[in-house]
Amino acid sequence: MPVRRLALPYSALALVLIAACSRGPAPTAAPAPARADLSAVPKTWPLFARVKPVEGTHGMVVSGSPIASDVGRDILERGGNAVDAAVAVGFALAVVHPEAGNIGGGGFMVIRLANGTATTLDYREVAPGAATPTMYIGPDGKLTDKSVTGALSVGVPGSVAGMAAAEARYGKLSLATVMAPAIKLARDGFVLDAFRSHSIGYAVDRLRLFAASREKFLVDGHAPPPGTRFVQPELAQTLQAIADSGPDAFYRGHIADQIVAEMQRDTGIITKADLAAYKPIWRDPITVTYRGYTVYSMPPSSSGGITMGEMLNILEGYDPLPTFDTPQQVHLWAEAMRRAFVDRNHYLGDPAFVTMPVATLLSKEYAAKRRATILPDRATPTADVHPGVPEPTHTTHYSIVDADGNAVSVTTTLNNSYGSAVTVAGAGFLLNDEMDDFTGAPGQPNMYGLVQGEANAIRPGKRMLSAMTPTIVLDPEKRLFMVVGTPGGPTIITTVAQVISDVIDQHMTLAQAVGAPRIHEQGLPDKVFYEHGGLSAATVQALQAMGYTMDERSGYSGDVAAIERTATGWVGVPDPRRGAGAAGY
Repeated sequence: MPVRRLALPYSALALVLIAACSRGPAPTAAPAPARADLSAVPKTWPLFARVKPVEGTHGMVVSGSPIASDVGRDILERGGNAVDAAVAVGFALAVVHPEAGNIGGGGFMVIRLANGTATTLDYREVAPGAATPTMYIGPDGKLTDKSVTGALSVGVPGSVAGMAAAEARYGKLSLATVMAPAIKLARDGFVLDAFRSHSIGYAVDRLRLFAASREKFLVDGHAPPPGTRFVQPELAQTLQAIADSGPDAFYRGHIADQIVAEMQRDTGIITKADLAAYKPIWRDPITVTYRGYTVYSMPPSSSGGITMGEMLNILEGYDPLPTFDTPQQVHLWAEAMRRAFVDRNHYLGDPAFVTMPVATLLSKEYAAKRRATILPDRATPTADVHPGVPEPTHTTHYSIVDADGNAVSVTTTLNNSYGSAVTVAGAGFLLNDEMDDFTGAPGQPNMYGLVQGEANAIRPGKRMLSAMTPTIVLDPEKRLFMVVGTPGGPTIITTVAQVISDVIDQHMTLAQAVGAPRIHEQGLPDKVFYEHGGLSAATVQALQAMGYTMDERSGYSGDVAAIERTATGWVGVPDPRRGAGAAGY
């Protein structure tokens, strides 16, 4: 039942609430039908009114681009399955959503087939063979910007190998068939919308540093205006070569030669041997239960599944959670986030290089110990939160469900918006700057403010730790319930967890959960970030009185693409924060 507001001092109220909410995990039955209590959300919050859910009886695609979503839907209608559609959308996003869609980056895919099989595919970038732990530290001992702009920031790309591997194992159509829409969009062009035009505008200063990027993206030194037909003939040729010859064209053929030539023009270190050695990896999903629901997400080299699982396990001990957007609810979320990120930054890395206490981090017993350290009415400074186990952004997401109930959740990235800002001359695609996701210097923050440890140090051939959290949720009867994910650097993890909890705990519709205000706490910097206008002044003041440093963002956080089962099929919800779109049939 919703928490009632009592005329008590906040500290006394918190003691009552936390004590009332700590009776242990909820039973496995689905939550009783109820209306979400959104009374604490500021009345001026605009996004609930902007959410545009789309319904479909048979299948659904939600991605960061309406054009790419239409591509996926068309593949489903032509008889392709969810994996066919996912690969088609992935290549289409490389054309129509260039800030994050890519063939020069990497990603993660979570697949749950209608027969119950669940698996994941890791096609994260890897460090080149010549990479060293100190390659981004300057003479003054501080990190330089070479990990975020230019060819030295580039990890060996994995997207082409990953999408081809998924298509070969689970797709019904050919690689050439699912790539055909992307090739057509690159060859014939598409009309640039306001979001994509403004996105290029934000990146002008970086893109103009490199000749091929200037030529591809800028008109007289500026972003092309909305309404421009954006044609990419070199990218069309590159995609056609991959469609004709498979991933070998990219990793061993003339595209590999073009990548290496780009490296040599700008102090990059990727070689043809690095490209030829790249392999995507099939892995078992991270699986956690939350109030009877089953949550599948990515294992390392993504930190998303483990970190989100630890948060949810901690919060499961509070039954029910306090009313949404109240000081009590934000407090519990912030403390769960803080503890999970402290563990993430200390323990997690590429499993080929580090041993991680995964089973412990995901256990209910461990969550109970972490929960016991949460004070009822005070923030815990991050300096006082230590790793709990004894010692032994820019991105895009899409979600797909087909008529048979197969589901795919994909998050893919170049890291920074437009990656390294380097376009491969003659090939027409951007390269990532994923090397910044390593621990460039222990104790120093990366571009997202994350302060990480030795487990994520740079090593040749190693996958850098990621926050990507593509996720699939089953209901207590083990039926497909939700497919969800988002871009946003470390906020990916907290955003996905909040959407899941808002539906299960707060009884929100999926549209309300996607439109709801979001918070984020990652340990360091020791702040609670919240979206502009997302918390009331009274809530902010109460949290400050508890010892929190509150940091209001200038805009919004994330770009969720989510699908939920309905009585008649599926509802797809694109996030109103950016330029996303959904398409169902």
